[in-house]
Amino acid sequence: MTSRTLYLFGSAAPPVTQVAEVIETAQADGWDVCLGLTPSAARWLDDSLDDLAELTGHAVRSEYKLPGEPDAWPKADVILFAPATFNSLNSWALGLTSVFVVGVVSEGIGKGIPTVAMPCVNAAYAQHRQLDRSVAELREQGVTVLYGQGGFTPNPAGSGKPKAYPWGAALAAARRLVDGA
Repeated sequence: MTSRTLYLFGSAAPPVTQVAEVIETAQADGWDVCLGLTPSAARWLDDSLDDLAELTGHAVRSEYKLPGEPDAWPKADVILFAPATFNSLNSWALGLTSVFVVGVVSEGIGKGIPTVAMPCVNAAYAQHRQLDRSVAELREQGVTVLYGQGGFTPNPAGSGKPKAYPWGAALAAARRLVDGA
């Protein structure tokens, strides 16, 4: 099986703590995985960042590279942004790119990189009108957003179920985008 490159991006939501298992699953499916995190997610995983870099064979990134620095990652075949928080989704839809992973997915739209996003928001955030607007905006720009039936459905605030996060659906959607391309 030819290895394809998956950029796996995550925000600071409880399912991000399972990212090592997700990387191993993706690698078993033939993916070369590059892990990018929001600064808060990187802080959550600080004790395991070296292990995650060793697991992927690539530096874990949460900041933009400096001008003149070479790209440390191979070109992406697909991007999977999961879990994507309320803040990350809204920033992305509005083009606010101060965070590295949001900048990469924003630019990825213009570069035509197939992209999957799966939110992780509680039901209180889901009541905010901007979430639906952001999901609609990203879908209009060609992003596969797994939100609602067949993807992520919000839990009541304070009752998150990180083990129930549908990682399998997210990885399957990424595979379909590449296989269908």
